[in-house]
Amino acid sequence: MSISMAISLLFSLLFLNISISSAASNPTYQSLLQCLSQSINPSQNVSTILFSNTNPSYASVLQAYIRNARFNTSSTPKPVIIITPLEESHVSAAVICSQKVGFQLKIRSGGHDYEGLSYVSDEPFFVLDMFNLRSISIDMTDESAWVETGATLGELYYNIWEKSNVHGFPAGLCPTVGVGGHLSGAGYGTLMRKYGLSSDYIVDAKIVNVDGKILDRKAMGEDLFWAIRGGGAASFGVVLAYKVKLVRVPETVTVFRLERLLADNATDIALKWQSIAPTTDENLFTRMLLQPVTRNRQRTMRVTVNGLYLGNADGVVALLSKDFPELGLKNENCTEMRWIDSVLWWANFDAGTPPTALLDRNVNDADFLKRKSDYVQTPISKNGLESLWQKMVELGNVGLACNAYGGRMDEIDDKETPFPHRKGNLYKIQYSVNWNEPGNETEMNRTSQAKALHEFMTQFVSKNPRRAYLNYRDIDIGVAENWSYEEGKVYGESYFAGNYERLVDVKTAVDPNNFFRNEQSIPPRTK
Repeated sequence: MSISMAISLLFSLLFLNISISSAASNPTYQSLLQCLSQSINPSQNVSTILFSNTNPSYASVLQAYIRNARFNTSSTPKPVIIITPLEESHVSAAVICSQKVGFQLKIRSGGHDYEGLSYVSDEPFFVLDMFNLRSISIDMTDESAWVETGATLGELYYNIWEKSNVHGFPAGLCPTVGVGGHLSGAGYGTLMRKYGLSSDYIVDAKIVNVDGKILDRKAMGEDLFWAIRGGGAASFGVVLAYKVKLVRVPETVTVFRLERLLADNATDIALKWQSIAPTTDENLFTRMLLQPVTRNRQRTMRVTVNGLYLGNADGVVALLSKDFPELGLKNENCTEMRWIDSVLWWANFDAGTPPTALLDRNVNDADFLKRKSDYVQTPISKNGLESLWQKMVELGNVGLACNAYGGRMDEIDDKETPFPHRKGNLYKIQYSVNWNEPGNETEMNRTSQAKALHEFMTQFVSKNPRRAYLNYRDIDIGVAENWSYEEGKVYGESYFAGNYERLVDVKTAVDPNNFFRNEQSIPPRTK
């Protein structure tokens, strides 16, 4: 061994000893360690699943699943301890022991919550990070899958593909999103118009309740089972796994992307899209992107229509030639492929990328970003669109992603699950702004642009309440400082409309002391 290697090893051991010594002198760490050791199999070394802020791996574990760089700064409040369970019993013990030690417990699966509520808090807290609980079991005999909530959507899609080329699952476009948060907040994707939401296909679940007990659907009861399929499970417990039904997809699907500028017929396309996209054949899903761009040193707007058709290119070209001739879709604009390859296409992978790319979790991959949402129930007029173009060009950085509704979404009752945004909605809007460099001035500029555009859109979107999508978490809507029913109602009715009351009833029944909470959780009724 060289002298430099020996010195490096000596310093590593010294640092490790200091860390262990620091952890040993931390009364919170010791209390949690002792409680967990008493609750978990004595043969297991509990310390291997605990990371205090003196542990040399603490920063890498915390940062691995921070997906919004706004919440990865030196001033961001950090958890006192990160708990990384390896088994279901570890989750039960963590719930029990966090209460005994007296700390808030935040639950993280993929870390894609836009406001960082699964790993940031203004009160002392632990993070329960589910990333190790990621097993997926596919049963083709009944076309179902048990999926642990630390798995990613990409891992789920890949595991389905390994078993079948004609099965899929209606969930999101980003493969690194965690199953736990996505499904518990409803979850949607390109199969929405054909099949509905992710949460519409949950048939069973396992949850750890506030008493640390593991309950399946029968044991938890239908009220709690209803609540965790779109109501945000982190308000009610820790979901360990969901059992979902798979859906059928054809052997060949077709994708396409068409772009237009205002100098072309972009405004006419945007106008027509609003009425056609929600009413056309349910086998076609389209997303319209509205973005300010610079062309020939002039600011203008670009309208992009991306589509997935569950069938061949001839079918979608014939369909849109009849329903949407303004779009001008031709066979040469289309690409036929397998459904699994369409997943990669929507996630912006290069053509020919193998499905194994869906297994890459892309840890430590985070942009600076702000997101907001809205629902449109009446088409925006041509004059309205032209005023919108003017506003977006003036602001300069905020884009809109418009996702078509209709089809199966019109057929499911708005009380079937906590997700209420069904019939009557033409499309959902996601406001999107990203930036690359840290700094308060840039962040304030970008977030204020998003707020300004959101305010401008008030005239065009749903009202009483103005609706929002839970999985596009937005603390501008309101936060709970005291977790009162009235505080919760402000954001609760935006996310859940008339289903908020039932969610409060479920919360009151299963967690009356409000252990499971975050800044936009469902509060219990005041005693």
